[in-house]
Amino acid sequence: MKVLEKSTPCELCMSRKFSLFANLSEPHLCHLSDHKNFITHKKGQILYYEGTKPLGVFCINDGVVKVFKTASNGKEQIIRLAKKGDFLGYTSLLGEEAYSNSATIIEDAKICFVPKESFLKVLAEDTEFHRRVTKALCHDLGIMEDKLTDATQKSIRERLAFTLLKLSETYGIDGEAGEKIDIVLTREEIAGLVGTATETVIRLLSEFKKDDLIDFQGKKIIVQDKKALARLSDFYG
Repeated sequence: MKVLEKSTPCELCMSRKFSLFANLSEPHLCHLSDHKNFITHKKGQILYYEGTKPLGVFCINDGVVKVFKTASNGKEQIIRLAKKGDFLGYTSLLGEEAYSNSATIIEDAKICFVPKESFLKVLAEDTEFHRRVTKALCHDLGIMEDKLTDATQKSIRERLAFTLLKLSETYGIDGEAGEKIDIVLTREEIAGLVGTATETVIRLLSEFKKDDLIDFQGKKIIVQDKKALARLSDFYG
C-alpha cells in the first residue's frame, strides 16, 4: 500500500545532496516542494510499468528500487538498483516516450514524485541543472554501453565477480569476516543483474564460497577477498 505523507521541504532534505537537485536555487527548491508528492512504498510494490506514459520524475529519498526489463519468456533483466538520491523516469520523460523499463521496490522506500511541468520548468530556467541532467544522461548511456560490451566479451563468472564488487562498493559494511553486502537480493535478482540463469548463479556462488571469495550471513553475502574478485572480474587482466 502506498502512503502519502507530509514531505520534508526540498531545501531541508538530507538526501538532496546525493541527487541532481543538490545545488538548485532556493526559489526552484521551493517550487519543487510546493508541487511534489512524498510517498512511502513497501517492498514488492511496483513504482511504474514498462510501456506506460511518464507523468513526472521520481527522486529516491530512502530505500532501494529495482529497475528492470521483462523478456517475452517472463525473465527479468535488471538494469540497475537505484538508491538514495537517484532519479528515475527522467530519460523517458525527456524523450517523450513510454517507460522502456519497469521499477519495483526491493527495500521499503520513501520517494518524491515531481510532476512533469515542475521538472521541466526548473530544467528550462536553471542552466546548471540542465547541464547536470545532460551529464547524467550521457553517463547512463556509457553504463549501458559497458553492460553491452561485458555481455558479449566477459564470461558469466567474470560478470558475477564484477557484480558482487559493485554491490559491495555501494552497499558494503565492514565486519570482522569481511565486507557484508547490506541488501537482500534473491538468487533470481542476482541472476537478473548478471544476465544469466538462476541455476548458474547458485552454482557459481557456491564455487566462490568454496574458494573463500565470499561467505553468507543469512540471506546476505559477505565479500571476503575483494582483490581476488577484482582479478577475476577483469577480462583484460
